[in-house]
Amino acid sequence: MQTTNILWKTDHELFHIVKHELYTAVVGDIMDKLGYLHQFLPPQIKPLRQDMFVVGRAMTVLEADVFGEEGNCNPVLKKPFGLMLEALDDLKTNEVYVCSGSSPTYALWGELMSTRAMKLGAAGAVVDGYSRDTNGILELSFPTFSYGRYAQDQAPRGKVIDFRVPLEIRGVKVNPGDIIIGDSDGVCVVPAAIEEEVFARAIEKARGEKMVQKKIQEGMSAKEAFETYGIM
Repeated sequence: MQTTNILWKTDHELFHIVKHELYTAVVGDIMDKLGYLHQFLPPQIKPLRQDMFVVGRAMTVLEADVFGEEGNCNPVLKKPFGLMLEALDDLKTNEVYVCSGSSPTYALWGELMSTRAMKLGAAGAVVDGYSRDTNGILELSFPTFSYGRYAQDQAPRGKVIDFRVPLEIRGVKVNPGDIIIGDSDGVCVVPAAIEEEVFARAIEKARGEKMVQKKIQEGMSAKEAFETYGIM
């Protein structure tokens, strides 16, 4: 289905609308209707602070567990963090650092990484594991989504082995350039191929929900509201 009357021309305009009008639930509902039923990352991935919100394009990062550096013939594995520093420095404006691939036994994100990401104009970080330096990240107010707070470092335990490559996080595919949206209810992935239709419909539904809420507050029953507006 092709959508018309698109309300944005650039990512900046779209993300402005998303931040002010949308939330993961309504975006997820639209993808369900389009047959994309597995777009939410696992519920363990939560914002460090309840009010954190992130929207941006995925900059995917592939992490792997390591067990010491001796005997490694791969030059990437001989580096302290693998390609993590290169991946971090490659972040662009409005991108989200999305990292997965390792066991969730150490922190994949921290304060200095947040500081560098903010300098580059990145939108946030979503990691399939833990984050650390919590007080510092909260002071920066950098949107960070993780399993929670855990100080154990990645340096001797994991390394970034590639970035800007496809990922799969608990059955959810994440490709570079997909749109990530996260709030206190979770993180969902909007494939780039359907983003225009998803967000056009989500904006329409969110605005409709406000109208339905007003009608219910005025006394309309839930059944009548759904039969009239098709929203609940």
